[in-house]
Amino acid sequence: MNVALGGTFDPVHDGHRKLFERAFELGDVTVGLTTDELAPKTRHVERYVRPYEQRERDLEAELAPRAEAHGREYAIRELTEPTGIAVEPQFDALVVSPETRDGGERINEIRADRGHDPLDLIVVGHVEAEDGERISSTRIVAGEIDEHGNRTPDREGRGATRPE
Repeated sequence: MNVALGGTFDPVHDGHRKLFERAFELGDVTVGLTTDELAPKTRHVERYVRPYEQRERDLEAELAPRAEAHGREYAIRELTEPTGIAVEPQFDALVVSPETRDGGERINEIRADRGHDPLDLIVVGHVEAEDGERISSTRIVAGEIDEHGNRTPDREGRGATRPE
């Protein structure tokens, strides 16, 4: 099975890792990584996004050991538009998070218009942080939590003490 998924992955966190793991359980994986031009347009908040090359390097470090563990192939490709690579006919499944499921349904509409079979949409649930909220890159960049969802020790109001 050829599996696609896409995102900005800045920074990579345990929620992303859960997506990657599920994708490799299913088959060979192609990850669409948003370009520097697209990345800011896909964010729900204004924040800095690291350059493509840095994000690609970190993504490679996450994917390589998973691919090897599952005996799968993988590729990273530039994602230049939100519907991205998944509209291409060679893919069988798309791994999405709950908030990107609608995008997956839109991709299937485009595929139907092009005469391609629909993708199986594989929805992978969120990973909760220590505080019960979901792990997100935005929360990590804001310093609320680390990549594993642990509260950062210097966040006021999050159970940590701040030096006087």
